[in-house]
Amino acid sequence: MKSKMLFLMFALMFCAIPMFAQGGSSAATGGSNPWVPVTAGFAMAIASGLCALGQGKAIAGAAEGIARNPAAFPAIRFALILGLALIESLALYVLVIIFVKVV
Repeated sequence: MKSKMLFLMFALMFCAIPMFAQGGSSAATGGSNPWVPVTAGFAMAIASGLCALGQGKAIAGAAEGIARNPAAFPAIRFALILGLALIESLALYVLVIIFVKVV
């Protein structure tokens, strides 16, 4: 069974090699892909949505932590602000990458 799975894995790898080959026409002429702005919009939408989910979960966790232990408010607030800044940086990095690739 193990040798059969290994053979199948190698067969799939060798069949996928031509898929990763670079096309000669677009690479030689320097043509741009018309789907880059569309995928950039989807990337920003996905990044923004995941940032919103992460921020909501972080705020909910901080509120729950403060409700359980009000004396730990300064430490929780610092961790919350640091976490929110790191979460928001994901959306900003995606925005910068979009400006570099599209514009």
